[in-house]
Amino acid sequence: MRYLKEFYRFLKHIYSSRELLLSLIKNDFRKQYLGSYLGLVWAFIQPLTFVVVIWFVFEIGFRSGPTTNGTPFFLYLITGMIPWFFISNAFISGTGAIVNNSFLVKKVSFRISILPLVEIGSALIIHLALVGFLVFAFLLYGYMPTIYWLQLPFYILCSIVLLLGLSWLTSAIRVFVKDIGNFIGVLMQIGFWATPIFWSIDMIPEKYQWVLKLNPAFYIVDGYRNSFINGSWFWENQNLTLYYFGLTIFCLAFGALVFKRLRPHFGDVL
Repeated sequence: MRYLKEFYRFLKHIYSSRELLLSLIKNDFRKQYLGSYLGLVWAFIQPLTFVVVIWFVFEIGFRSGPTTNGTPFFLYLITGMIPWFFISNAFISGTGAIVNNSFLVKKVSFRISILPLVEIGSALIIHLALVGFLVFAFLLYGYMPTIYWLQLPFYILCSIVLLLGLSWLTSAIRVFVKDIGNFIGVLMQIGFWATPIFWSIDMIPEKYQWVLKLNPAFYIVDGYRNSFINGSWFWENQNLTLYYFGLTIFCLAFGALVFKRLRPHFGDVL
């Protein structure tokens, strides 16, 4: 109950400081992408190039994409890769949120617990643009919008809440243990190959599929495909939805606890 009250106060603070939060997100976004010659273009070159390479290797090179029930492999691929890019980029940048904004840590009136949310919000801007590209690709292939597309904000919100809890945990530890940043980078590489993004979970024997479903990224990727391809609602898979909510609540509570315990020592280290 105590953690719920603290999280409620955190949400209340976000609402009251929404203008400051949006300003910090805009500044962080400009700092990352608008300082080079190509600027914002770089934000899209990397993910789109990676998508094209994977598509070329498996569709043109190996000629053996996964079974997609009649859906073009390119659409199957980008509905998995676009949410993964958001999860990966937001988690990595959120881990460095405190260290990269150390000048704000010593400001007494500033609530530093919103810093991971700033990094997540900055990554969200790119994600929304890529979602727009995803919608355009489906329309280009002749797929008309369906009512299932309306649940996409639900999966985006689910991603943000989980990322916030994880980023509270890792960003606090990152202040004291520099290796955590490298560990998260390696973990994201493993997670990419362990998540059914360019391959189908049906390729794994059914009795082992539950292991892969423990990966929270699976729920988000599968949710995007259920919205755009399979045409099913999130409540139809009750067990997986309840598991994801339970894991998210645990990550929020544990991340908030660790962040709160370590926060008084941030200024001494930074």
